[in-house]
Amino acid sequence: MDITSPLSNQIPKKKNIATAILASLCLMPYLVNAASATEEPNNAAKHTKTMVYVGTYSGEGSTGGIYSYEMSDDGKKLTQIQHIDAPAQAGFQVVNQKNLKLYSVDERKNDGRGPVSSPAKVYSFSIDKNTGKLIPLNSMIAPGPNPTYLSIDAANNRLFTANHGGFEHIEKVVFKEGKWQSAYDYDDATVIMYKLKSSGELENIKDLVVLKGHGQDPNNSKQLAGHAQASSHAHSSVVSPDGKYLLVCNKGTDEILVYAIRDKLKLVNSFKFPDVSAPRHLVFTDNKRFYLDLELSNQVASMNFDPVNGKISLIDKVSAVPPTFDGYNEPAEIRLHPNHKYVYVNNRGSDDISWFGIQPNGKLEWKGSVPLAKSLHPGVAARSFALSPDAQNLIVADRPDNKLKIYSINANDGSLKRSSEVPLAQPAFISFALLN
Repeated sequence: MDITSPLSNQIPKKKNIATAILASLCLMPYLVNAASATEEPNNAAKHTKTMVYVGTYSGEGSTGGIYSYEMSDDGKKLTQIQHIDAPAQAGFQVVNQKNLKLYSVDERKNDGRGPVSSPAKVYSFSIDKNTGKLIPLNSMIAPGPNPTYLSIDAANNRLFTANHGGFEHIEKVVFKEGKWQSAYDYDDATVIMYKLKSSGELENIKDLVVLKGHGQDPNNSKQLAGHAQASSHAHSSVVSPDGKYLLVCNKGTDEILVYAIRDKLKLVNSFKFPDVSAPRHLVFTDNKRFYLDLELSNQVASMNFDPVNGKISLIDKVSAVPPTFDGYNEPAEIRLHPNHKYVYVNNRGSDDISWFGIQPNGKLEWKGSVPLAKSLHPGVAARSFALSPDAQNLIVADRPDNKLKIYSINANDGSLKRSSEVPLAQPAFISFALLN
């Protein structure tokens, strides 16, 4: 989840900063979820067009929505072909390459007794096979504030969301133990399994899990004065490569929860990190290993995964930032190069994209970084990034700079070199599709 008030290149007003901090400081394409092979463009050599879809946030003169671009063959140029206004808070997307469908969240909290504005939803679109334009199909409510992540099980027509909830609380006055005192209720964090129609439309909510528990409250993080883990926060929901499990990063309880995917989601295993670690996003390399970032402990980890029983064990943890950086940082997105030699993370604090070499045993080593625009705080920073289907380019949604920044990727050493940029207000998320 991310805050939704856009920035100009000027210093925001104090009230906007306060609103942003109270909203949320947590955040997070195509390669985001290596979990489902049907999502990945394995026919990159035969495609005629590479499409780039950029989700943006609305507010203060920005309409938000999704921008559609055609990418040039050399990856250095993006030509806009469409802009749609809804969803206005398009903070996360996933593409099903198999049937050319795109799904996007509308990352918001539902109104009170109104409603005045649209509720939190998931939207479905068809991608025109000739032009790449998005054709709206339908939308469906996403109970639980701020849907922040999507993954798809295309083989079984299922879509999953992680709904983060918020950091806000409601104070309830209660008479307890012979005296009046305050009790506090926090937003629910949820994981939702949607059934999809064969046409790609959302059909219904097949199952919904409300996450329980919390971490240290207060803790030593700088998120909301140390109250970042006062309740559960689902930040990602990733389908395992074999389609049997859903792995949920609960940032609020420092856990990865492993659910068996059946008609209902059944919790079969879990892994607990040290307090105030906050697992955020993960990406599989195969059915037996994945990598993830830890938001509050500022680390990148490699993990073993047992596809027989869903058990997880730790291989390695390293700092997410360059060795010369000394300050507060929260990693956000994580991506794996398809050669499985490098993993990339964008940092909010050190404000860079760092890449790490992967040794055969899964150990990680920081190799280099490229700078991004200076963040106001971790909630208003470069939101996300994605590798192009041919893995030759990387595009960053650099929100503070109001730009898409394109880098060429050197597959030999994992390094990035800036090649071009495209102005765009409040970019949040990037996904790709190939047209044949």
